Amino acid sequence: QVQLVESGGGVVQAGGSLRLSCVASGSITSYNAMGWYRQAPGKQREWVTTITSGSSTRFTISRDNARTVILQMNSLKPEDTAVYYCYADVRGTRYWGQGTQVTVSS
Repeated sequence: QVQLVESGGGVVQAGGSLRLSCVASGSITSYNAMGWYRQAPGKQREWVTTITSGSSTRFTISRDNARTVILQMNSLKPEDTAVYYCYADVRGTRYWGQGTQVTVSS
């Protein structure tokens, strides 16, 4: 079993930054893929990034250790408003965190 806990969400003005953290407990190693999805109101959950895919111009993903993944989000836009979910793939099972709310005001 793997448990994931996200933190770092909040309310920020457009152009601002937020740093999300995801801490895993249980049987996880640095070889297990971890990443982020998000879900905006009324929309389907969409992929943001994974530790193996690298970073975009605004979002940077990094791994502090086997259990902690960081999502640094810069130049945030109102359309980035969503619940952000961390995931981990362990032995063929995808585990999810409970999500953290990110709200970007214009």
